[in-house]
Amino acid sequence: MDEPTSGLDARAAAIVMRTVRNIVNTGRTIVCTIHQPSTEIFESFDELLFMKRGGRLIYAGPLGANSWKLVEYFEAVGVTKIRPGQNPAAWMLEVTSTTEESVLGVDFAEFYQKSRLFQHNRDLVERLNKPRRDSKELSFPTKYSKTHIHQFLACLWKQNMSYWRNPHYTAVRFFYTVIISLMFGSICWKFGSKRETEQDILNAMGSMYAAVLFIGITNSTAIQPVFSIERFVSYRERAAGMYSALAFGFAQ
Repeated sequence: MDEPTSGLDARAAAIVMRTVRNIVNTGRTIVCTIHQPSTEIFESFDELLFMKRGGRLIYAGPLGANSWKLVEYFEAVGVTKIRPGQNPAAWMLEVTSTTEESVLGVDFAEFYQKSRLFQHNRDLVERLNKPRRDSKELSFPTKYSKTHIHQFLACLWKQNMSYWRNPHYTAVRFFYTVIISLMFGSICWKFGSKRETEQDILNAMGSMYAAVLFIGITNSTAIQPVFSIERFVSYRERAAGMYSALAFGFAQ
């Protein structure tokens, strides 16, 4: 999540982060970028990934209760100690500025790379990259989590909702069909009742062919602006494995 509290007042930001915390408590992992968090919001996080200007990592680890692990780590460098009641996030930014680096004569990025925390994180990554000996290779019988019939029904429901939410588009197609039908009906009036000569049969067949072709072309022209938008949406959803092209095509 990219700055979920930006633009919100303190109460709204607290509600958002409380919701995020409740989701995390269900066993899910959420990664957030945060901008100027309050103490309450900052304390709702379990771990922190902190980078200095230039994208160099200077801290990656747990915060601890009241951010004591973060505070202990940076105070070990020799920075100004945190004041009672001070926001740990604001204090962290103050003591890791380039000015503080010049005063202390230390590069926080290099200090992190030489720390036990960095070694612990590197060992953890190496351990997690190696599969267990008794683990089996992951394999899935199909790319999609649902059957083709479920994919088709879901796409059909979505398409039906799209029609109901766009009445102007449906009305234009209906209007075109009615007008063209009336036009061809007037021009080819009683063509089917004239079957005396071969030319009469050809006229009736030609009128039916032209009517079907013209209505199809007109509706295809009307649907192109809408379908061009749906096409890009379908590309994204199909790439995510939500449904197949076959289900999407039949639902149209």
